Amino acid sequence: MRNFLAKKIVDMPPSGIRKFFDIVTEMPEAISLGVGEPDFDTPWPIREEAIKAIKAGKTFYTANAGLAELRKAVCDYTQRKIGVEYDPAAECFISVGGSEAIDLAFRATVEDGDEVIIPQPCFVSYEPCVRMAGGVPVTIPLKEEHEFRLQPEELKAAITPKTKALFISYPNNPTGAIMEKEDLEKLVPIILEHDLLVITDEIYAELTYGGKDHFSIASLPGMKERCIYVNGFSKAFAMTGWRLGYAMAPQAIMQQMVKIHQYCIMSSPTISQYAAIYAMTSGDAETQMMRASYDRRRKYLMRRFSEMGIPCFEPKGAFYMFPNIQEFGMTSEAFVLELLKRKQVAAVPGSAFGACGEGFLRISYAYSLDDLRLAFDRIEAFVQELRAEKR
Repeated sequence: MRNFLAKKIVDMPPSGIRKFFDIVTEMPEAISLGVGEPDFDTPWPIREEAIKAIKAGKTFYTANAGLAELRKAVCDYTQRKIGVEYDPAAECFISVGGSEAIDLAFRATVEDGDEVIIPQPCFVSYEPCVRMAGGVPVTIPLKEEHEFRLQPEELKAAITPKTKALFISYPNNPTGAIMEKEDLEKLVPIILEHDLLVITDEIYAELTYGGKDHFSIASLPGMKERCIYVNGFSKAFAMTGWRLGYAMAPQAIMQQMVKIHQYCIMSSPTISQYAAIYAMTSGDAETQMMRASYDRRRKYLMRRFSEMGIPCFEPKGAFYMFPNIQEFGMTSEAFVLELLKRKQVAAVPGSAFGACGEGFLRISYAYSLDDLRLAFDRIEAFVQELRAEKR
């Protein structure tokens, strides 16, 4: 019998994150700092809207692009947050999480051989999604000394005649880096000169700290017309399991994204959509509460890393730390496995997010302060052991 498997899928490595989640599930005594998921319950008013929808029998398919009321709420929210106006009927659709929107963005725009520039470290799905769409990912290794911000000279050097798109994701997973207005403004002339599409994943937009409000590249002159803007409900509203996101794009692109969505999905979860209307229109207070809690945890972890003598640049967004563990002379994966074995603390190796993440760890602080204190006491003891062994 012939081999029925697609080579491009067989050749694709499994997620570097899932590998460690699977190990941790077999260790109930372990403390996991690896999951990028809010530890908060979905705010009760959002859940109430879902209950109302169920009681009212609103359990049927919605329009392919999503409930008209939700699309309007999403567009109003986006205009309020980033100052960009989108047409809810023609430039917006509701996806199954931000992940589906990213996948459809690539599938609707990338042809065989097109190059897509992806700064790394980055979330694990971006590069595989480009490959599955027939494109060629071209990665830019970002540097700690630049706070993992994309530099204009790095972008210029990565562009070739085959480059079609630039993919960016700020605030960033795994580093917690942000790009401010002046950083993004330096990229715009390059993008325009080379006529690039920009796909921007802003799922952590509501989680920024230190007085640094999020700024979207889509709001800069000339950018809305060439941007696919992706966001969602998982991080800002603690709605990971509701599987709901959204995308905005020029009408010509949006039509093709919705067409793929029609064939592959039909429509996003109906109950989730009704709940999300409340999140968009009345959920700011809950988001601000969660952000303040994450900020307290962020400051605590920065202090603990400083006391341990572990270098870690200060993240200004999302809920991750990306400490540098190169002093120990171990690969990121070896460090993580040894930490798990000796101290029952789970993290994710930086190498899971691209080759330039080698020598770093991703630590999520989407956990209670009590859990973080216990985990960091164990990490500190582990670091002290490693240093003693090197003497």
